[in-house]
Amino acid sequence: MSLIERILELFCNENDISLERFLRKKGISRRTLILLKRTPDGITRNGVLCRSVDILHAGDRIILRISESGGSTLPNPRLIIPVVYEDEDMICYDKPCGVPVHQSSGHYGDTLANAFAARFPDKTFRAVNRLDKDTSGLCLAAKSRLGANIPHEKIKKVYYAVCCGKFSAPMRIDMPIGREEGSAIKRTVREDGKRAVTNVFPIDGNEKYTLLRIILETGRTHQIRTHLSAAGFPLAGDMLYGGDMQDMNRQALHCGEMYFFHPVSGREISLSSEIPCDMKKLI
Repeated sequence: MSLIERILELFCNENDISLERFLRKKGISRRTLILLKRTPDGITRNGVLCRSVDILHAGDRIILRISESGGSTLPNPRLIIPVVYEDEDMICYDKPCGVPVHQSSGHYGDTLANAFAARFPDKTFRAVNRLDKDTSGLCLAAKSRLGANIPHEKIKKVYYAVCCGKFSAPMRIDMPIGREEGSAIKRTVREDGKRAVTNVFPIDGNEKYTLLRIILETGRTHQIRTHLSAAGFPLAGDMLYGGDMQDMNRQALHCGEMYFFHPVSGREISLSSEIPCDMKKLI
């Protein structure tokens, strides 16, 4: 496994702020900070070693030297996944349905992680957002430890779904979600679950199906699928949650928009992915 060093230059724009607080405000995680402390010359200020408790002043030049281990996932060069955005720290895939994000039982060579390993054999795959195997759309991954310094709640995602039935008016679904008893996968609405909020906006449809635009306020496992099923509008093709399987053989769910501020450059990134054909055909 190879070792890669990444150098990041930062300039302090405040007076009397500790190094640790400054780095935390810049999005450096506690785990990365610990790694920097253990790395020789990991953190310097104006060319001199700096401790996390040291006080910085405006204009101080901070250099971070981050050593990372290369990837160990089995590469699969035959698995080609479209890319909608890439820079030194991040890559965003347009994941098709049927492709898992991570390796698991029965999926050791057909995942997004395997495609990433083929393209970046010396990098570690770090998924920033995760999609179910049969959910399509935007899936962001970090190419570096610095790229992974982005809180999930800071990423705004917009999903598109096709539900069964005629969904006529916007709805805010606020129902707690927990694991269904006796199932390792399925979720359900239950009083002792974690709070979950889903905002649903109908776009178009017919007597059988409705195309929805969905914005999440929380990020629970299977949140959209669980909430829409509980509201009486399960996703088309979603066998697990009671959806009609006649015209669709996977849940009709797609991550179509993503907005976030880049964890290194600070730039605002806006990404989009077109609704796939199998969902369009339903409406």
